[in-house]
Formats: sequence, C-alpha cells, structure tokens
Amino acid sequence: MSFPTPTGNPKQLFYLQRTTNTNTIVCELNFKDSTFDKKDPVRVFWIRYEEKGQEQELDFFQKKFAYGIKVKPIDENSYEMHFVSFKKMKMYLMKAEDEQFRVFIDVNQKRLILHSIYIDLIETKKVKPNIQFLEITGTDLVTKKVIKERLNL
Repeated sequence: MSFPTPTGNPKQLFYLQRTTNTNTIVCELNFKDSTFDKKDPVRVFWIRYEEKGQEQELDFFQKKFAYGIKVKPIDENSYEMHFVSFKKMKMYLMKAEDEQFRVFIDVNQKRLILHSIYIDLIETKKVKPNIQFLEITGTDLVTKKVIKERLNL
C-alpha cells in the first residue's frame, strides 16, 4: 500500500500511519485565537484519505483509548507527552535550535526530531490490535540526517 504524506501544514509536528488504511493521524501545534495554547498545546486529528481527504476530529474512544495525547508541562516551553494507548513511549514538545516547537523522541539510544510513526499491526477480533513493530522516522540530532528506527514490540 502506498501512503500519502501530509504536507502544507506549518503547524504540523508529526503524523502517524497504520497498515490498515491510508487514513492518517496528524499532531499539530494547537492555537486558540491565533495564540499558542500552553494549556492544550497539541491538536490531534485525522486526514481521511480513504474518503475525500477531509480533516476529521478523533471520536471519543479514539481520543480516550488510542490516539489521544496526554501532555504534561515541564516548564514554560517544554512538555512531556505520550499517546494514551502507549504510555511508555515518551515524546517531548520543546523549542529546537531554530526556536520552533518540535517533538523529540529517544529511540534505540538516538534522540530524533520526530517526523512520522508507522504502526505495523494485525487487526484482531479483540479490542486491542496486535502491533508487530513501530517505525519511527526523524532527524537525528547528532548527524542531522533523516533516519528510520524500528521498535519491535
């Protein structure tokens, strides 16, 4: 399956795709009345490529049990965050060298600026799918190269 790459959104932090279809979860900086919302800094929504490519908010169950993001402030310009369904994968929303907010993640002893997450999963009849692995794409802070790192689960 060929996956589209969401582009053209200056607020986009990273996106998430899954083997099941091309619909894509986007995480972007959240603004309230054109001001960065420090109380709720990340907005998560779908781009429904399988339909008309429209944006769609997460439903209640997706927000509470799967793709919602929990955010905890560390200080004025940095936050610890994780998906509600994967608490042990910590991400950090902080200002980068260019003074723009980016999401940082530590994978296989490397710190990356996160671009995307790909989830290889097998749908099951259970509520929770069987995740084979995660592929994290990001810019390595040491080498400045875009790399892919795999997390086997």
